[in-house]
Amino acid sequence: MTGCLIIHGYTGSPYEVGPLAEYLREHTDWLIDVPTLPGHGSELSLENVSHKNWLEAAEHSLQQLKMKTDNVYLIGFSMGGMIAAYLASKYNVDKLVLLAASGKYLSIRQIMRDVKGVLSDGIKGKIKENNLYLHYKRKWGTVPLKANIEFLKLVRFTRRYLDKVKAPVMIAHGQQDMMVPYKTGYYLEKEMTSDQKEVVFFEKSRHLICLGEDNVTLNRLVYEFLTK
Repeated sequence: MTGCLIIHGYTGSPYEVGPLAEYLREHTDWLIDVPTLPGHGSELSLENVSHKNWLEAAEHSLQQLKMKTDNVYLIGFSMGGMIAAYLASKYNVDKLVLLAASGKYLSIRQIMRDVKGVLSDGIKGKIKENNLYLHYKRKWGTVPLKANIEFLKLVRFTRRYLDKVKAPVMIAHGQQDMMVPYKTGYYLEKEMTSDQKEVVFFEKSRHLICLGEDNVTLNRLVYEFLTK
């Protein structure tokens, strides 16, 4: 049996990768696990969790999945991508998919574009139709500074393991990503020493790539990469 572990991003939940997880469930007989990292989920509780807690939780999920399956695929979104890369450097996994992985972060130029879009919809009375605003509204004011520091620690820690990843890897990124510059895809490709590396950019997608306009194409390409 094949197992597939999908890891969501910082301050996120399995919802962020939901469409991809459902697509893989519909088109395969794989055992698919999408755990919720400590302090994450529909209600954030990040005050007393560390980057080590996130790494340990994801590693435990991978260990459990490997016990039940013959081969394992790893998929990680944003911070989850860096966690997935770290786990791929430690364990024998068959393939790795990185979705908007946060090897670098904050595209100031794109942030300004998106802020203008939110303000424009606010002026037009369409703020409740702005998906970007709706997604991040619940997070504003609920993320403690300590948690942000732990996020930065995790990125710095996991970067050191990129050159130890040997599994075939697919790197996907949205060109409109305001959180993680799309050129991070080139950075990840350069750092990893895998013999097989694929980099795909999606013109219309922002950071939430699994929920974006290109998600139908993304789902198909990930499936094809994992099954070919």
